[in-house]
Amino acid sequence: MYTVNEIDSQTLAETLAENPQAVRLIDVRSPAEMAQGIIPGSEPLPLHLLPLQADTLLAGDRPLVIYCRSGARSAQACMFLAGRGGNAQRILNLRGGIIDWVRQGNQVVSPEAGRAVG
Repeated sequence: MYTVNEIDSQTLAETLAENPQAVRLIDVRSPAEMAQGIIPGSEPLPLHLLPLQADTLLAGDRPLVIYCRSGARSAQACMFLAGRGGNAQRILNLRGGIIDWVRQGNQVVSPEAGRAVG
């Protein structure tokens, strides 16, 4: 069993404000969910496609912040990547997912145009 390391919305927002390239954001929700808005700078990678991209994700050196709607699917993604030999210290689950991100007053953007939503 692997431990899931987490980052909260406030810490992530502060990190991104200081350096937008400090982490690699991966959105594992479905395309329909992503259409409602994504965290700016996120890369879409629906959970069912994660195994196809695991090696590419693990090859990088930036911390990975993985998120979904509430944090459950992204926690599964984190455990999967750790099980594939990823450094669990650099694989982070966004606690509470995009729901908490929005509740904390952070911006989401349209995945197509990169414009603010809502």
